[in-house]
Amino acid sequence: MPMEYESNNWVWDWLYSSTHLFGGLMVTAALLGFSTSYFGGIGVFPSYGLSNFGIFLKKKRERKRIRVYMDGCFDLMHYGHANALRQAKALGDELVVGVVSDEEIVANKGPPVLSMEERLALVSGLKWVDQVIANAPYAITEKFMNTLFNEYKIDYIIHGDDPCLLPDGTDAYALAKKAGRYKQIKRTEGVSSTDIVGRILSSMKNNKSSKGDSGKSQQLQRGQLSQFLPTSRRIVQFSNGKGPGPNARIVYIDGAFDLFHAGHVEILKKARQLGDFLLVGIHADHIVSEQRGIPYPVMHLLERTLSVLACRYVDEVIIGAPWGVSKDMTTTFNISLVVHGTISESNTLLPNETDPFAVPKDIGIFRMLESPKIITTSSVAQRIVANHVPYMKRNAKKTQSEKKYYEEKAYVAGD
Repeated sequence: MPMEYESNNWVWDWLYSSTHLFGGLMVTAALLGFSTSYFGGIGVFPSYGLSNFGIFLKKKRERKRIRVYMDGCFDLMHYGHANALRQAKALGDELVVGVVSDEEIVANKGPPVLSMEERLALVSGLKWVDQVIANAPYAITEKFMNTLFNEYKIDYIIHGDDPCLLPDGTDAYALAKKAGRYKQIKRTEGVSSTDIVGRILSSMKNNKSSKGDSGKSQQLQRGQLSQFLPTSRRIVQFSNGKGPGPNARIVYIDGAFDLFHAGHVEILKKARQLGDFLLVGIHADHIVSEQRGIPYPVMHLLERTLSVLACRYVDEVIIGAPWGVSKDMTTTFNISLVVHGTISESNTLLPNETDPFAVPKDIGIFRMLESPKIITTSSVAQRIVANHVPYMKRNAKKTQSEKKYYEEKAYVAGD
C-alpha cells in the first residue's frame, strides 16, 4: 500500500530533501584531497555522481499506480452500474472490470437480458473503465484471484455494500476479504436491473389491462415505479465539466436514450468521431411518450441523463431537449453538424408533424449515420416480456437469497 511504501522510505525522502547537505560534504571532501570516485569505491556514494542522485531518489519516491478490479453481470446497464464503477475508479488509478459470462449468470441468477457482446460494449463505453476482462467468473475463486493479482497486477477487489451470494448462500467475495485485498463502495439506491425488469413487466401489464384509461393516468402509473431521487451533485459527478474549445467542431445528436443499450453506445461513438465535441439532446418524458406511446420511457429524464453522461464519447447533454432542432439552437450551441441514426424508433413522422431536422437540413449541416447495431429500446423490452417467467423466477430467487443473508447477519449480530 502507498502509505507503507512511503513510511519505509523516510530515509530516502530525507536524503532527497537534503541534497545541499551532501553538496557541502562533497566540497569538503574535495578540499581534503578526496575524489568522488573514492567515495564510490568504498560504497558511500554512487559512482555516477551527485547530479544523478536526485533523479534516483525521485524515482524511488514515485508512487505505484493502484489498479482496482470490479466485476458484475452489467445486465440492463443503468446509472447505478455507472455510479458503482465511478466510485471504484476513485479508489485507485486504473479500473479493470470483469464482465461475468452468460453461462455463469444463468447458473447463479437466471437468463441475462443482454448478450455478452452487448454487455461488453456498454462497460467499455463508460468513461471510468480502463480495461475489460470478458467471461469473468461469478465467484472470486482462489485461482482467479491469483490471476488478478499476478497477471493483471490488481491491488484491490471492489464490490458494493449489497450482498452478492452464490446459490449455496455463501459470499462470492469471501476469499478476497480473507486476503485483505477487498474494498467496499456504497450501492446506488433507487435502481437495479431487477427493478428495471419489474418496471417493464408492470407497465406492460397495466397497459394491457387499462387501454381505456387516459395516457396521463398510465404515465402516472409508470412514473411511480421509479424510486430515484436525483441530486445536482450526482449530475456534476458524472459530467466532464469541460466546454468546447474556441474552434471546436460541435456535433449534435438527440433521442430518448431509454434503457441505455449497446446501440446507443455505438452510435454515440460514431457521432463523436465526426467532430471535437459531442453534444447530446435528451428528450423530455412527455415527448418520448407522445412519440412512442405508453409505457415509454421506462427510465425518466434524469435517469436517462446520467446514463448518457456516463458514456465516454459524450461531452455534454441538453436535459429535456426540444423535439425539433431550431435555427436559434444551432446558433446558441454553435453546432457544426446534426446527426441521426438509421435505426431509430422516431424516424417515422406522426400525422401533421413537421420534420424535426428541417432546419439543419436547410442550412446543410445534417447527416444520417448508419447505425452500427439494430438493437432498440423496444427490442430489449420485448426480450424481457417474451421471457418474463424466467425473469420473475430470477427476481424471486434473488429476493429470497438476500432475505436469508440479512436474517443470518442479524442473528450473528444479536448473538
